[in-house]
Amino acid sequence: MKTETKHIKISEFDYLLPDQRIAKFPLPQRDHSKLLLYKHGEVSEDLFYNLKSHLPKGALMVFNNTKVIQARMHFRKDTGALIEIFLMEPAQPTDYELMFQTNATCSWLCMIGNLKKWKSGTLSRTFEINGKSLHLTATIDKSKITEAKGGTNYWVDFSWDNDKVTFAEILEAVGELPIPPYLNRETQESDKTTYQTVYSKIKGSVAAPTAGLHFTNSVLQALDDCGIVRDELTLHVGAGTFKPVKSREIQGHDMHTEYVVVHRHTLEHLLEHDCSAIAVGTTSVRTLESLYYMGAKLEANPTATEADLHVKQWEPYEYEHDEKGNVLINGKPLSVSKAIRNLLDYLDNDKLKALHSSTQIIIAPGYKYKIVKMLITNFHQPQSTLLLLVSAFLNGDWRKVYDYALSHDFRFLSYGDSSLLIP
Repeated sequence: MKTETKHIKISEFDYLLPDQRIAKFPLPQRDHSKLLLYKHGEVSEDLFYNLKSHLPKGALMVFNNTKVIQARMHFRKDTGALIEIFLMEPAQPTDYELMFQTNATCSWLCMIGNLKKWKSGTLSRTFEINGKSLHLTATIDKSKITEAKGGTNYWVDFSWDNDKVTFAEILEAVGELPIPPYLNRETQESDKTTYQTVYSKIKGSVAAPTAGLHFTNSVLQALDDCGIVRDELTLHVGAGTFKPVKSREIQGHDMHTEYVVVHRHTLEHLLEHDCSAIAVGTTSVRTLESLYYMGAKLEANPTATEADLHVKQWEPYEYEHDEKGNVLINGKPLSVSKAIRNLLDYLDNDKLKALHSSTQIIIAPGYKYKIVKMLITNFHQPQSTLLLLVSAFLNGDWRKVYDYALSHDFRFLSYGDSSLLIP
């Protein structure tokens, strides 16, 4: 299975997407988007606000509650050159929550726009926060470069002269929300609201988990009223989510690392629901499916550390599996429920309330889903890893969905319409 999956040709996952089909802005009412329904091979459509009518009562639905940060910052040199600093990942401190609470100094791994004009030295800008002047500087360290997060990232040290102001407040004051590059437009003030889910809470993403953009408080209430159990996890989406597959075969594509937080109650809810879930978005999918492989690591090594639990890109394909798709550990099949219980035991042993880990999982045809039984997702770019994920979920039947969407006036990509996929 590993070999076959690695040699998938990305050209087999192409389709013609005219620019006019890419939604440049969301609908005025987010829950009035169209909803494509794929149920056991049959395709139809409805409107998103009727979502509850298509879901089984009592099911578990899992959302990604990450919040997009205003990750783009601009500095102008004395020469007039404009430098863009795109925050990618906290470097010091590495914890997202601590990072946004920092006072006076912090460091990030960043992508740099117009890097050739910033060979060395410190950039600075002065602005007001709460009526008081603040001087912010940025210094690049070109000796610290990483290429593991979806691009070439540089270490940038920030400092400011008011220790009563947090870095979160600085971003709110001068940062710019990074909307997807394929929208081909500047960020507008409205994006600060429309490019966030109504349930976003935990700051850290540089791209929205866009399947969640269709939900409104009234839709969430309707789900509650019909007995859907809602739970949340956190996966901070990096810019690597937009990284195109440039290699002929997918084995040449490197997935970016994504950081996840899953609370004890989510693991308990999974056990209560036979380890089956409706995933809202591909980020929730990657987190939920990674949990099984984290549990498999603990089955093989009960003393595994947080770093050990990281799921590598091809790891799921390297195990031996039984005919039901369960991983074999020391010759014995590992059920999904046992993998989840291993994670709960891990939390108990370390007296933790939540699992903090990371994943690089690539889900492509040949992958056997363990937890996700239904998927709510938007329509993705041609030749993308997200399209591979959808194809794997639909057992290769993705073209039926995309042909229908293209021929029935569906809107595509981040601000576009939605789909409910039930294999």
